[in-house]
Amino acid sequence: MQFLLAVIVAGPLLGAAAALLPAPPGLKGKSPDQAVLRHGVTVTGVILLVAIALALGFDHDHPSRMQATTDISWIRALDVRIHLGVDGISLPLLVLTALLSFLCALHSYFKTPSGPSPKAFVALLLVLESGTLATFAVLDLVLFFLAFETVLIPMYFLIARWGGEDRRAAAWKFVLYTLLGSVVMLLGLLLIGVKAGTFDMVALATDNGRGLTTSVQVIAVLAIGIGLAVKTPMWPLHSWLPDAHTAAPTVGSVLLAGVLLKMGTYGFVRIVLSIAPDGMRTFAPYLAAFAVAGIVYGSLVCLALARPGAKGDLKRLIAYSSVGHMGFVLLGIATMTPTGVNGALFANVAHGLVTGLLFFLVGAVKDRYGTADLDTLAGATGAALYGRAPRLGALLAFAAVASLGLPGLAGFWGEMLALFGAFDPAEGLSRPAFLAFTAIGAFGTLLTAAYLLIVVRRVCMGGPRPAGETPIADVQGYEFAAWTPLVALTVLAGLWPAVLLGLTDPAVQKLLAGGTQ
Repeated sequence: MQFLLAVIVAGPLLGAAAALLPAPPGLKGKSPDQAVLRHGVTVTGVILLVAIALALGFDHDHPSRMQATTDISWIRALDVRIHLGVDGISLPLLVLTALLSFLCALHSYFKTPSGPSPKAFVALLLVLESGTLATFAVLDLVLFFLAFETVLIPMYFLIARWGGEDRRAAAWKFVLYTLLGSVVMLLGLLLIGVKAGTFDMVALATDNGRGLTTSVQVIAVLAIGIGLAVKTPMWPLHSWLPDAHTAAPTVGSVLLAGVLLKMGTYGFVRIVLSIAPDGMRTFAPYLAAFAVAGIVYGSLVCLALARPGAKGDLKRLIAYSSVGHMGFVLLGIATMTPTGVNGALFANVAHGLVTGLLFFLVGAVKDRYGTADLDTLAGATGAALYGRAPRLGALLAFAAVASLGLPGLAGFWGEMLALFGAFDPAEGLSRPAFLAFTAIGAFGTLLTAAYLLIVVRRVCMGGPRPAGETPIADVQGYEFAAWTPLVALTVLAGLWPAVLLGLTDPAVQKLLAGGTQ
């Protein structure tokens, strides 16, 4: 198990280095470009298989215990250690990251984004995967920061070199926002490490803030929370996200929404909740207020983009929907209750599955029509995907209703549990305030349903294809292969939520109790 986790973290990095080397003569295939793209599929596929093996070998009877641990001294003077481990909180995110990375590599093999050499594209994709997987696996604050920052450069180049219109400005905005937030976060992490005398996240979580004064916790939570909130993204620190999503290539948008946003919320759970609970309790009402503001704001912007004549971009609309969905995650975390935090973790995974699928589908629509502009897609009779590409239209409608939280699909449980947690927050938090947040969040679910149903009506419905119009391709074989796992897991998580909650709940109970259970 230790070896498997080490392979998961380091394997993509080694694969990235190998991608930059010339392909052996017998493996070139039709061209060197094809060889390196196949290399990306192979490496991410192996990492996915190893992640599945890790999940199967995981002791599901004790998901609150750190497993597959490695603990090696790295920088002895600072007591920084290469400490890796996985529990019920991080395991689902590791598997989700490995899955989405493989599906993106598979999609890119058949539909390579236009831009420079695929060799650099594959190497950057693998570095991005390695940094994200490391973020969910490391148990040292310094290593967490290094892994957290590793993803910035590859994502910058994926947007700036392989993105669409205004890609350079969007890439710079992404880097500047997240880098500035990370600088503040580093100060908070160092403050905790210096005052507690250790950077070990397990030891700090077990101590549960008892070795830190309340003032230190408040300062640390404020500093760390700003950095994590930018990455999440929390309103009003979200403005980099729509530009980045709109300009990014399809696989960049999938990874950004499905994986990178989870790094911020994971940090709130793994670091802020467990290491500085008194500081978190001070800021929890403010975090909840920003969360519900993001839910309503994101939904209202999506409604504005969806209305006829607004010239709204479909990718931009889905990006703003992420602001709302991640608001539910932050609301669940702010409750500081097992119900709310479990809901946040469930919503994290559900958002990765559903929004990843949505960006794949929107990318497919844009490839076929040459635009993601809603007014252009709707036209006189609508894009009418039901009539022109029925399987593509059905998948888009499925992803939309999953995103709006239809019962029986993955999007439902996380939002419901987050609202239940807000209805009865942790002791010491203002129940009247959280009841108001619950009501606002529930109203946000209605707004979410409204704009997603408008999108389905405008893009999927319409008159028959006019005579002489060039037909568009329905779902291709490689698209079916890339999207089917996301559809299946969305249904599975919706019908059988105990699979995920059985992993997260014991770990959350132990985390909130300070490692005493």
